[in-house]
Amino acid sequence: MPQRATVASGADPGIGATLRQVIVVGTAASRADRDQVEIELDELEELARTLGTEVLDRRLFTLREPNPATFLRTGMVETLASRVGELGRPAVLCNDALSPRQQRNLQQAWHVPVLDRTEVILAIFAHRASTAEGRLQVEMAQLEHLLPRLAGGWSHLERQRGGVGLRGGPGETQIEVDRRLIRRRIKKLRERLTVLARQRQTRRTARTDVPLASCALVGYTNAGKSTLLNALTHSTVLADNLLFATLDPTSRRLELPSGRRVIVTDTVGFIQKLPTELVEAFAATLEEVRQAHMLALVVDGSHPDCETQLQTVLDTLEDMGCTQPALLVVNKCDQLSASELRRVRLSLGDIAGTSAIAISARGGDGLRELRQAFDGLAGRIVADTKANRPLIAAFNAEAAPPEQAAG
Repeated sequence: MPQRATVASGADPGIGATLRQVIVVGTAASRADRDQVEIELDELEELARTLGTEVLDRRLFTLREPNPATFLRTGMVETLASRVGELGRPAVLCNDALSPRQQRNLQQAWHVPVLDRTEVILAIFAHRASTAEGRLQVEMAQLEHLLPRLAGGWSHLERQRGGVGLRGGPGETQIEVDRRLIRRRIKKLRERLTVLARQRQTRRTARTDVPLASCALVGYTNAGKSTLLNALTHSTVLADNLLFATLDPTSRRLELPSGRRVIVTDTVGFIQKLPTELVEAFAATLEEVRQAHMLALVVDGSHPDCETQLQTVLDTLEDMGCTQPALLVVNKCDQLSASELRRVRLSLGDIAGTSAIAISARGGDGLRELRQAFDGLAGRIVADTKANRPLIAAFNAEAAPPEQAAG
């Protein structure tokens, strides 16, 4: 029997939920690249922890030219095969993108599931999606990724055979049937997501009929956006020290010092090498970012790679066509010394082209200054009306003497 029939494939959408122990593996093209790849492996370990797995080992190889068949050189494959056996056959998580052929060959060599970075992120999204729309988006992204990786033995699809109108006979291979099933499912998911996108647009239009400024909190995953939303609006949105703790956008109303009201929306975090399938699947959710009047770029100032994280966010926003005015918010400033904070603010400000506001969403430092910045920016974006300044405007109108009100 072929090996793929006995080894659970990492490309199988359901395999991520079954992993308990893993080895993480990365490659650097040269010694000069190793520091950056080490940071990416730190992130991959965090992704593994978010997935609920235990990391047993970590390997970084220098690899100038990937092997077309196995990505890694033969000696590296054999070294890892021995290590996998010693550790009781944990799954392997690869930081690099693997072709379908490379993934299959590595699984046959190591006799364990092999997932690349994209599949790890897809598995996390599948685990954490809580709304109906989020689950549909994740399923479509998984199936789009799975389609070119079909290699037979897909029992989870085989159970769906025999439906009304399903063709297939002796001349049709299992892979052809599986591909047709997947394409049919993707088509249905697209149709349902189109309906949900129209409903979301209707709700968004209803909100924009009331002239409230809207602000999207955007940033790298685990930068503290959900914690900031809770601190500003006294909400109880899930805020966990995990990557991608938030997948579905959450909006809350924020009362500003002038009495002006702003709608603040917490959005899904960005990450380096964010899978294309997820960007496309979450187009409706990311539309909340595009439609916001202004953005708050939230950065974890305590992270050793915060400059690269901010650049990733800016590049993603540029790809999305987002050109709104933005505030730069450096979070977790309580974890930095005064000199470190000064350096980080200057460095991030140079990258973003604007001055940085230092805060601690958890401790409350800098939140008053941030509210004032929101207030000033919102005032320039949306004209004052009774809808967006109901409290102060109404109070001043009633309290002012007639001659003062007239003047």
